Amino acid sequence: VQLQASGGGLVQAGGSLRLSCAVSGRTLSWYVMGWFRQAPGKERAFVGAIDWGTGNTYYDDSVEDRFTIDRDKAKKKVYLQINGLQVEDTAVYYCTAGQGSTWSRVKYVDWGQGTLVTVSS
Repeated sequence: VQLQASGGGLVQAGGSLRLSCAVSGRTLSWYVMGWFRQAPGKERAFVGAIDWGTGNTYYDDSVEDRFTIDRDKAKKKVYLQINGLQVEDTAVYYCTAGQGSTWSRVKYVDWGQGTLVTVSS
C-alpha cells in the first residue's frame, strides 16, 4: 500500500485542520489505516486508526475527542480531523497501513512521508 499525507501547515491554537492521506494499492478492505504523530524530541505515537472495509475507528486512550478519523472509499483517502488545536499538537503526522486481527495486533508496515502541523499560540 502506498500512502501520501498532506494538509499540514501553520495554524493558530484553537483552529482546526483536516489532514488527508491518499491511498493506493490492492485489496484495501484487508487493511487498517492508522495515524501516528511525532512531536519534536519525542517518539512517534499512535493517534488512531480506521478499518478500511467497515469504517470502524479506534483511538488511543490519550487522544481526546478532538480527533476524528474517517475515510472516503471512492476517493481512496483517509482523513484526520483535528479540532481545537493546541500547541502540544505540533508534530509530524504520518498515515500508515497495516493488518491485524484486533486493533492492538495491527502491524503497520507501509508509511507515508508525513505532514508537518505547527500550532502557534
